[in-house]
Amino acid sequence: MSAIITGEAVVLELRPASFAARSLATAIDVVATVVVIIGVSILFSALPLVLDGAATRAIMLATVVLFLVIVPITVETLTRGKSLGKLAMGLRIVRDDGGSIRFRHALIRALLAVLEIYMTLGSVACLVSIFNEKSKRLGDMLAGTYAIRDRVAKVAPLQVSVHPQLAEWAALADLGHLPDTLARRISMYLRQGAAMAPASRLALGVELANEASAFVSPLPAPGTPPEVFLAALMSERRDREFQRLSVAAQRAAEVRDQLLRHGVKN
Repeated sequence: MSAIITGEAVVLELRPASFAARSLATAIDVVATVVVIIGVSILFSALPLVLDGAATRAIMLATVVLFLVIVPITVETLTRGKSLGKLAMGLRIVRDDGGSIRFRHALIRALLAVLEIYMTLGSVACLVSIFNEKSKRLGDMLAGTYAIRDRVAKVAPLQVSVHPQLAEWAALADLGHLPDTLARRISMYLRQGAAMAPASRLALGVELANEASAFVSPLPAPGTPPEVFLAALMSERRDREFQRLSVAAQRAAEVRDQLLRHGVKN
């Protein structure tokens, strides 16, 4: 997963596409392009036109340039990083800062694609992508782009609650700011713990509980199972965050009502 910090100090977590997914998406695009070019060639040959060799070669060259360069540039620019293959694989091309690509990014990618995909049968693109952390090809490196997984399965909200034996502790405990990475690991553990081997489940629970202990004061009573502690921690963290946001929304509504009563419109 790729973490990007925006100018507003907001962390964006994007999932770079795997080499296999990018390869499959590219293969779909290449096959579609080749089929269209062949179809156009057959169509021209079937038309009752009398053209000399130079005119025929010019038409074929224009057709190749149209479908290898102009069409990909237009499609990626208008769809902000999509193509037929990427749409099928749930991928999207974005800038290195996570933003949508523009014409110049699509232009660089399309021009380099002729070299690294079509002229070298994809060998250059494959070699470069294999040894790149984000599976970038040469065109991505020069354009400052990479592919992300645009289609992600929806995850059901984590359902946890405070165990009765920790209810008093949860109400009084001082919870510090839990790092997002640690909170995500704890959530995954609580979701998948039932499917883990007992020994691995206990070991991982102890490890996560030890890491989370640095952000909690006081700690629950000695002997509390780590999974019970983690579930109570995440439940109380969720409830307090919801309460904080509810209070903030209520205050904002009160301020808005006061402004409206005094004739101030936002």
